[in-house]
Amino acid sequence: MTDETRTPTPIDTIADAWVDTLAELEPTLATYIGRSEFNDRFGDYSPAGQQRLTEEGRKTLAALAAATPVDDIDAVTKEDLAREIELGIELDDAKWHLRDINVIASHAQNIRSAFDLMPTATPDDWSVIATRLKAVPAAIDGYIETLRTGIQQGVVPARRQVTEVVSQIGRYTEDGGFFAAFAAEAAPAEGQLPASLARDLADNANAARVAYDQLAEFLGTELAPASSEKDAVGRELYALHSRRFLGATVDLDETYEWGVEELARMVAEQESIAREIKAGASVEEAVAFLEQDESRKLHGTDALQRWMQETSDRAVAELGRTHFDIAEPIRKLECMIAPTKEGGIYYTGPTDDFSRPGRMWWSVPEGVESFDTWRELTTVYHEGVPGHHLQIAQAVYNRAQLNTYRRLLGGTSGHAEGWALYAERLMEQLGYLDDPADRLGMLDGQRMRAARVVLDIGVHLEKQRPDGEGVWDADFALDFMRHNVNMPDEFVKFEVNRYLGWPGQAPSYKVGQRIWEQLRDEVAEREGAEFSIKRFHKRALDIGGVGLDTLRSALSR
Repeated sequence: MTDETRTPTPIDTIADAWVDTLAELEPTLATYIGRSEFNDRFGDYSPAGQQRLTEEGRKTLAALAAATPVDDIDAVTKEDLAREIELGIELDDAKWHLRDINVIASHAQNIRSAFDLMPTATPDDWSVIATRLKAVPAAIDGYIETLRTGIQQGVVPARRQVTEVVSQIGRYTEDGGFFAAFAAEAAPAEGQLPASLARDLADNANAARVAYDQLAEFLGTELAPASSEKDAVGRELYALHSRRFLGATVDLDETYEWGVEELARMVAEQESIAREIKAGASVEEAVAFLEQDESRKLHGTDALQRWMQETSDRAVAELGRTHFDIAEPIRKLECMIAPTKEGGIYYTGPTDDFSRPGRMWWSVPEGVESFDTWRELTTVYHEGVPGHHLQIAQAVYNRAQLNTYRRLLGGTSGHAEGWALYAERLMEQLGYLDDPADRLGMLDGQRMRAARVVLDIGVHLEKQRPDGEGVWDADFALDFMRHNVNMPDEFVKFEVNRYLGWPGQAPSYKVGQRIWEQLRDEVAEREGAEFSIKRFHKRALDIGGVGLDTLRSALSR
């Protein structure tokens, strides 16, 4: 990244205006990127809200079409922003919003999770939270209107997702659940809340609980009976989602076959390392051996959080001295235990001014009390440095060259998750996984990601099962994952339900890694003896978040 500040162009202006539009129409997205002016409300989740979003997208596309790039940065922005908006319009045409409910990334979760990222240090912060809590019922009403429209038009989700979300909501709204605990624990650093504000928080949190219970009632009594027994979304819709999550078009059948081969390769690599851990051991025997090793265990979420933070801080310090140029604001990464118990690990980026740093979150399922460091070391590198945090925070930091869209909103799951898996392998190459147990843990994750390529495409395209006994379905998918990962069953069940309801997202990790590795190799072949892996990483990350087809064209210029 150069320190020279680039003069904004007309295309930058269009892109920044699109960020402003999204911030206004989708306030939870504004919260995510650290814009606070809309923190007191939610977007319009009714069909009318979706229609307005699509109309604004068409206006921005027209403005982009009329604009001429003045440099390579403009060319990337125009290509990628147009791709993103066009995909959104295609999804709207497919009426995806009318059936969009799943266990991890639908309005059912996003309304609640907006509160995780809101400032809580002062009474004024809590006053904004109280106002947004009061807005939850209207947001839920709009979402119900959209899903009810889907019922009327025969555009409905899979029943499995509906019933699982009902269970999630029960955990949000129970006594001691998220809303009750959130309001009860309100305590700004500078002192107690005024009594009137404390009452507002309690009342509005209770109103939010009631609204979520009403959502659960609608889901259980109206949507579930009308929903589909089939988990598969079919080839046409799946191809659209694959492009959405990769920012690239791939041959789904070839990718499925590659996934089968990649899974076999991961299994062979695991089997070889298992024998290093214990002579003659199978993978299962090596895992059992490691699970008995108390020196590799953490007990309780406090110990997990401390270990995550210490591991992350060490990686930032060491890699910042050797392999990456890590600016000071990027060096802070907070490791957090999430306030939910859903069974996921995820990253949230820093705000534009870094007042809220990047954060790694671990949502620990109920009843899970012990954790194996050999399994999770690579997870810290995946979510932190050199994975998500380095990639995403570097884009945020690159204010001198990139517009707001490129720094804060651009990119796809395939770009980000593919880089994070690429980063795991990079850490192995740099010697951070020399312990065979840690390498086995890394391969456990890589094997899971390869298995997801096969499972996700297999289920949603209803392909023949690998054993030849019929087509893929949810039951076979669960057995398949249990066979291919070493994780508590609570995690496995959540993961499979996530794949079934979020088509195309899970394969984007491993397919994204494949594309990142292909791009590196293409650049290396083109540059020959002049190739520098460190320079390649810097150049690629300085581009910021883009789709993988855009990344390919940018690196080829």
